[in-house]
Amino acid sequence: MLLFSTILDINPTLTKDAFIKLVIRWNKESTYEDNIIPNLEWHGEMNIRYGTDRLWLDIEEYRNQNIVAVRYEKTDEKGAVWDTDYVMNFKERKMAIRLERSFLEDAIAIDSQFSTPHFITLLIEKGYVKADRDLPVLRTPIMVGEDKLPLLSDIMNENTHYRLPVVYVSKTMENENPVDAGILAGRLKGVAHVLVQEDMETNAALREMCVANNDYLGAIGIYFPGTAVGYRRYPYRGVKGIDRFIMEKVIRAVIQYSNSQLLDTLYTWQGVNNALLRDSLASQREERKKAEQAKKAAEVETAKLKDSLNEEEKRIKEQAIEDAKAEADKILEGFDDDLERLQKQVEELTRANEILQYENQGLKAKLNASDAQPVLFMGDEVDFYQGEIKDLLLSALTDALSNMPEKSRRADVIRDIIENNDYQKKSEKRESEVKRLLRDYSGITGKLRQELEELGFVITEDGKHYKITYYGDERYQAVFGKTPSDVRSGKNNAATVAKMFY
Repeated sequence: MLLFSTILDINPTLTKDAFIKLVIRWNKESTYEDNIIPNLEWHGEMNIRYGTDRLWLDIEEYRNQNIVAVRYEKTDEKGAVWDTDYVMNFKERKMAIRLERSFLEDAIAIDSQFSTPHFITLLIEKGYVKADRDLPVLRTPIMVGEDKLPLLSDIMNENTHYRLPVVYVSKTMENENPVDAGILAGRLKGVAHVLVQEDMETNAALREMCVANNDYLGAIGIYFPGTAVGYRRYPYRGVKGIDRFIMEKVIRAVIQYSNSQLLDTLYTWQGVNNALLRDSLASQREERKKAEQAKKAAEVETAKLKDSLNEEEKRIKEQAIEDAKAEADKILEGFDDDLERLQKQVEELTRANEILQYENQGLKAKLNASDAQPVLFMGDEVDFYQGEIKDLLLSALTDALSNMPEKSRRADVIRDIIENNDYQKKSEKRESEVKRLLRDYSGITGKLRQELEELGFVITEDGKHYKITYYGDERYQAVFGKTPSDVRSGKNNAATVAKMFY
């Protein structure tokens, strides 16, 4: 399973030695001790492997294309196989970085979260990553003040495109960032530029420059290269936990875009190894052909000499021919050794393919063994309380079921979904509780305020009224009178809340 993939433009200051030394530094400085390969010392060798069967690092040089490929592989105690590949094309000055995870046959389920390779940070710190036109590739956000508004408006108006996606983070109504921009930029290093509005006072100018199509009031926009993927906007709402929710949505969208980009085979570990294998086999075939021809020629020469030379001349010629035959045999033996080594490489590549097959089979088996599978995917809304969205959907389906013909396909499908999704009627219970609390409403007392706040209501005073906001989201508001004169005020308030919130 491909977890992470990106291609970076690299400055000429990165040499082959510097590249390999940086990879080794990356391994030695790992924060996880069990990731470090013991006694890893490199002395300029190419086509060399360090470590053990469960933890190793391999360096391969493909001279014909001026490429160096490095693979780091770790098989953890849970059976997961983690591969990190760094493929540097020195001719084109581009580097591919890929992180993959596959499973052994007996692997157990593991946490799907992972970290972007720290190696990108090392490349950035050393100044090896080439700028994306006029935007540097950083692991920190770029602040956008008035001086950068023309650049930002060109991006939003699609007058200019960058090789990497651009993520723009606007300020909220409180002039704050809707997410931790530093963490966002760190997690997207090497796959996106993160631009952050310096102050919300630039909204008016930016709105005019973008004909009101700019992101504002905490919205985050992703501007992808070209038009194939299009623009995505993630609005901000003042709801607890929305920052983490939005951040994960943005990161997922950018990583999925990056992972979907097609790569030339020579920017992959297997592609480089296959090329090396093909070239080596072709070279060995040519060497073997020449050696066999030389051996046959030597045998013919031996036969001719027997009748035409004196004894001493025969001895000298025969010795020369024997030496030639011995050299040919040596070459043929060397070919057999190389053939065995190449066969081992083929077996390793075959094993990699088998691991991917095991993973696909395992995932398929889990789906087949599961009694339930997702019917719908989550959108941009976030649960106000645990299981809220699921409960509202099941509530809506239950209401709809009552209006369907009993013996119909639609009714059978809807009933099946309701019965197999543990419908707990949370929204109904909350609605009943609100009706109970507001039954004899004559104003908000301290006890009533506390009970309403426990149900997610944010209560503020607004003149002669109380403004009730559901979980702080301004889309869902109701107004209660402070001193109601109508005895039905409580029931009316409860009906308003139930209709809007539940």
